[in-house]
Amino acid sequence: MPPDSALTRRLLLGGAGVLGAGALAASWPRLTAADIPGRRDDALTVLILGNSTDAAGRQEIAARFMEEHPDIPVRILAVQATDWGDFFAKVLTMVAAGTAPDVVYTATEGAQLFAERLALPLDTFVQRDADVMQDYFSDVYPSLIEAFMYKGSLYQLPLDFNAANMYLNLDVLARNGLEMPPDDWTRDDFTDLLRGMQGDATPYFWTNRLFGGVVPWLYVNETSFLKEEKAPGGRQIWDTFYPEETERSGGYLWTSSNATGEPVHESVDYLRSLIAEGLAVRPEEGGGNTLVGLFASGRIGSTPAGGYWVQGLAEGGMKPAQFDVQFFPRWRSQRHQFGGAGYAIMKSTTKADQAWEWIKYTASKEAMELAFPTPATTPTRRSMVNDRFYTGKGPEHWERFYETLDRFPTSGPIPAPPQQAAVETALIKNISTAVSGGPDQVTASLRTLDADLRSVLEEDPS
Repeated sequence: MPPDSALTRRLLLGGAGVLGAGALAASWPRLTAADIPGRRDDALTVLILGNSTDAAGRQEIAARFMEEHPDIPVRILAVQATDWGDFFAKVLTMVAAGTAPDVVYTATEGAQLFAERLALPLDTFVQRDADVMQDYFSDVYPSLIEAFMYKGSLYQLPLDFNAANMYLNLDVLARNGLEMPPDDWTRDDFTDLLRGMQGDATPYFWTNRLFGGVVPWLYVNETSFLKEEKAPGGRQIWDTFYPEETERSGGYLWTSSNATGEPVHESVDYLRSLIAEGLAVRPEEGGGNTLVGLFASGRIGSTPAGGYWVQGLAEGGMKPAQFDVQFFPRWRSQRHQFGGAGYAIMKSTTKADQAWEWIKYTASKEAMELAFPTPATTPTRRSMVNDRFYTGKGPEHWERFYETLDRFPTSGPIPAPPQQAAVETALIKNISTAVSGGPDQVTASLRTLDADLRSVLEEDPS
């Protein structure tokens, strides 16, 4: 069965956008304890995003876990949602109703929401079982760990991740006498490549969201629409598992707007210019749900996506020789954006020790191989990203999915503060208007974005 992460990146990123959590919560019937099968028994309830089929797939992992821990019954509960914002809002509704699960699988988009309001830090558990956990941390790149730290504490063990790389349709390139670009290609090289495809296919397809929208272009331009800071702390984790990482922090902080910064304007105007020249679609013209078919049929030349897309293209009938993946083109840097996911222990649980045993087991290589049997995501364990994983499906340069972290160590997570849902709503709305007119429209829309973000983040406008 496809893992829950396959849904999160391959399917959910194709959603039409993220609404505010409050608006979503107001639109559903109130969840009650009756909506959670087995809630009245003593099972450890693990919540994932998906449907009953996905829950059944996770139940195989639960069965293996219960063989080792017969005293900890586990029940997997899948909640259907249109995207991460929808999922998080449903979790908040369950918490408000007093029916919160014990453990929730959540992505970078909700990591700080959970850390701030809903989850327990894992530091004590990790240190208690440091000998066992060394195998996990030795196999996972430190940037992925730092992305799930918040104000000095670790809240999740990331199990899968995806960086925003650039997929290129080799059929389109061949039809136009073009070649795969080199690793150190630039933004101008990218523009020239798009011009070489014009008239044959849509040169660049992108969607308006936090992952793979405008943010990768901001990161390679050494900026973001939020001011990025690092929290102090976290040394207990770093000194224990990554003693050579002396500059690592206690996690990322995004507490203020940077929407009117000149590099932000420059990045957004670049996307606007691509659209104006006919080299890129307006992002609202389509989402990820239609993208696989368009790309597989040779109607799209390039698009940003992560390793999660490999399985989708294979299911869409695309052969490995028909596409490849390259690092995002360099601008001021080649800093990449990434997102990940892992389990969080809910503050409200009465089974914290049992929940930690679940998290510890699911971070083992045995469990992760069960969770990720196909390349529908990129496992955080480096040892799992190998030729066997991609045989018959992956592009020639599948190594780049993990090499993104090695080659560009300053690459960072999606800018997702605890107010992520409202932040993303503001970003989507204003980027849509920014790229729909001339340069003056970019300026006006970014000013509005700045005001919206200040309101969301409760900044003092002075």
